[in-house]
Amino acid sequence: MRKVILIPDSFKGTMSSTEICQIMKGEVLRHYPECEVVSIPVADGGEGSVDAFLEAVGGEKIYTEVNGPYFGEKVRGYYGIIPGNIAVIEMAAAAALPMVGERKDPSKTTTYGVGELMLDAARKGVCKIILGLGGSATNDAACGLATACGVSFYNAKGEKFMPLGESLDEVVRIDTSTIADELKGIEIVTMCDIDNPFYGPEGAPAIYGPQKGADPEMVKMLDGKMRVLAQVMKKDFGVDVQSIPGSGAAGGMGGGMVAFFNSRLQMGIETVLDTVHFEQLLDGADFVYTGEGKIDGQSLRGKVVIGVARKAKSKGVKVIAIVGDIGDGVDGAYEEGVTGIFSINRVAVPYKEARTRAKDDLRLTIDNLLRYQKAILG
Repeated sequence: MRKVILIPDSFKGTMSSTEICQIMKGEVLRHYPECEVVSIPVADGGEGSVDAFLEAVGGEKIYTEVNGPYFGEKVRGYYGIIPGNIAVIEMAAAAALPMVGERKDPSKTTTYGVGELMLDAARKGVCKIILGLGGSATNDAACGLATACGVSFYNAKGEKFMPLGESLDEVVRIDTSTIADELKGIEIVTMCDIDNPFYGPEGAPAIYGPQKGADPEMVKMLDGKMRVLAQVMKKDFGVDVQSIPGSGAAGGMGGGMVAFFNSRLQMGIETVLDTVHFEQLLDGADFVYTGEGKIDGQSLRGKVVIGVARKAKSKGVKVIAIVGDIGDGVDGAYEEGVTGIFSINRVAVPYKEARTRAKDDLRLTIDNLLRYQKAILG
């Protein structure tokens, strides 16, 4: 084996993508010392995405003080600048749920600090921004972020203000012409792996509000205010955010990014594959090893394994999926380009016990697979 690409998703709550790559690489080099190993930890937009991109392609991590989830309370935020003059920002760096501790209240938290990170990166001259959504404490539909970037929000009295979740319905006009000059002309891609709408039974407040501290009454209140904001967005920009899958991501951040910045919402794996030039990396590769915590019928909607397999299939490269659990409805994965699916679960034990031995089980599974490949392929 001359060249192998490692591009696994994390096994949530068990192993990070980086850890999985390290274990796989160790076993590959033990069996094939001369093999070229390309490791690409997968970033899904949540916490750790910046580090994953930096490890995959190199670059610099930038730290700067910004507002946290509660405006006026500063945090040490960060983002990455990777080759191609691209900034990678994760909203968890300034608006993460753990940052609020016991003070969960999505009606009062803001994404303003995330906007400050975007503006800081723009002032450094980047030509593209990749924004990862996930793990937020907010439900302000990116209004705080937009305010930090210069977008103007006006109430019925003609006054400018920064909307929070509790005041989204006070917005009567939005002016994006005031956006900071540094951001004009910069391509913004928003990583979004969910398809929830802006509001409604499957919308941002209903599905994600409770974990951010919203009780049923607050969920209803936030939902109503987002409905009002959606109408203003439609009036001012001609954008019907409710019809856009993923607009409800991160408390409506998905919809806000489309409306205010004309951002493109894109699956995390597609963003990663594009950024690392995956199709070019496939040249000369013998195998691609990928994986995720569980593969099932839902994975066929475009999660990591399938996203990787589709690209590799076009180049005729074999894809091996190493996973935790194998659920029902995976037959379609083979049609998408997956050659084989292998579970690391070597013994039948509850998850609580299985996760403590996951790293060893992964190593032994890769070792076993490589022994088989050597016997068949030499």
